[in-house]
Amino acid sequence: MVFQRSQRVAEEMKREVAEILRNELKDPRIGFVTITSVEVSGDLRYAKVYVSVYGKSEEQKQTLEALNKASGFVRREIGKRIQLRYTPEIVFKFDESIEHGAKIAELLNKVQAEGVSKE
Repeated sequence: MVFQRSQRVAEEMKREVAEILRNELKDPRIGFVTITSVEVSGDLRYAKVYVSVYGKSEEQKQTLEALNKASGFVRREIGKRIQLRYTPEIVFKFDESIEHGAKIAELLNKVQAEGVSKE
């Protein structure tokens, strides 16, 4: 039961955080950000928001720093939008899975191109 509730809260937080980042935050360091997933602890007090950032590694680092500095604002906005007893403490984490998937796809394409050239 607790697991289902934390999943529902995580999905709602994902939707609301994306809305806040898109419409409320005006920090120029925040580039093109995609919320990939949200993990909420069982007691609903902590949330890890995984983000994917488009750009170079320096831009990604600056964006992640800006998001973590804005976490208090995001938490306050979440508290206004979602009715919970405790608003989760938010930590933004960089999600490397998309970058990793793109690297694997690139390697597969390279192997396939080499296989075609050998024939």
